[in-house]
Amino acid sequence: MSKKGLYATAAGTVACALAIGYVMQETGEMPGTRSAPVLAPAPVEQATLAPQHGVNDLDLDGISLTSAPNTPDLGDLLDPIVGLAAFNPKIPAQDMPGLETPQLGCEVSANAAPAPMASVALSIDAPCNRNQRVTIHHTGMMVTETTDEDGALSATFPALSPKAVFIVEFEDGMGTVVTADVPELKEFDRVVLQWQGDSGFQIHAREFGAAYGTPGHVWSGDRAQADAGGAVMQLGARDTLTPYLAEVYTYPTGSSQRDGSVALTVEAEVTEVNCGRDIAAQTIELRGGMSPQTQDLVLSMPDCAARGDFLVLNNLLDDLKIAAK
Repeated sequence: MSKKGLYATAAGTVACALAIGYVMQETGEMPGTRSAPVLAPAPVEQATLAPQHGVNDLDLDGISLTSAPNTPDLGDLLDPIVGLAAFNPKIPAQDMPGLETPQLGCEVSANAAPAPMASVALSIDAPCNRNQRVTIHHTGMMVTETTDEDGALSATFPALSPKAVFIVEFEDGMGTVVTADVPELKEFDRVVLQWQGDSGFQIHAREFGAAYGTPGHVWSGDRAQADAGGAVMQLGARDTLTPYLAEVYTYPTGSSQRDGSVALTVEAEVTEVNCGRDIAAQTIELRGGMSPQTQDLVLSMPDCAARGDFLVLNNLLDDLKIAAK
């Protein structure tokens, strides 16, 4: 994907404490998704700069980030509200229902099995929850999926803990908990970008100096990802109302054959439904076998005249440093 014809724009972001920069790409080269943002923080100032040629990273005073406390280990808490309260603090934990006692014949069951790239394959059986939304909680990550006409669901999720705990929660309060051991997780670096409502967010990785649109540029629009060491996985049912969605980039650090770095960026397309509004997201980073670290982001989108353009946040995520093994 070409990055020609970029021009800079200043837009406000609130919720943290490191200055970052971003640029806005003119339309057409990356198919984004349309979304309905659900968070509406206090407005922030927005200013527009004159068009420029090339990519110009800006350090903007109106954009700031802080590191949130370490994401709690759901393996210890086993609380279906932990991830939800962390990602959406406007919902008090005490107001959220726990998992209900099932009626006879309506038990929810789940199995977890190891999957490639330090992932877990979940199989859920909920005979009384057919064609229904279900939220999967895992170490601060939240994803909305839907069951089929038999109340079944099969999906693969990247693990964020070697002792991976997945909480399955239906809207009627029914649910269950399932666990899996993922000891190979220490061999991978992983970055999660998650949000609610299809807000047009994307995560991009450019491995070892790769340019946009060349081998080594890894994102969800490159379905093959054949020449890349890492991979991006999309999670969540985008055809449901304001779902919890995520994109996850994973690199096999422990088996890398190359030295260098992976440049990571977060991008957001300006769409008809998010233009002129504030959209929110959260990142969860798992590097070098350390505990997950989170950051929250609230971004003020340009007005609707910029529909089809992309905001590119260059300094939100630190580059991955890779050493050959």
